[in-house]
Amino acid sequence: MILICFEILGWEFADSQRFIGDKAYIGDDAITTPHKKRKNTEISELQKQENKQLSSRRIAVEHMICRVKIFRVASEKFRLARHRYSQVILAVCGLIRLRLNRLVSLTINI
Repeated sequence: MILICFEILGWEFADSQRFIGDKAYIGDDAITTPHKKRKNTEISELQKQENKQLSSRRIAVEHMICRVKIFRVASEKFRLARHRYSQVILAVCGLIRLRLNRLVSLTINI
């Protein structure tokens, strides 16, 4: 999703902007990643707690990515013209937002 923001939509982030990522992004200064266990060693209890806190912050985003992938726009080859991708992905995100707003309003009314 960050790739879409940078390349297709042309968004720019401030140099001070921080992101949360998984272990695939270790080494990038702008992305906070979990501690990784090194070969033949264990991570400390403090590092385990930090990993747990980080993953609890990431889980909501991971669930949103899953919802976008349900529409198969972000998970399969895009078959329309390339210039339509940003319109389609934003429409999918809008549909997801409408669905979430409806779910929230239903739980409030109960």
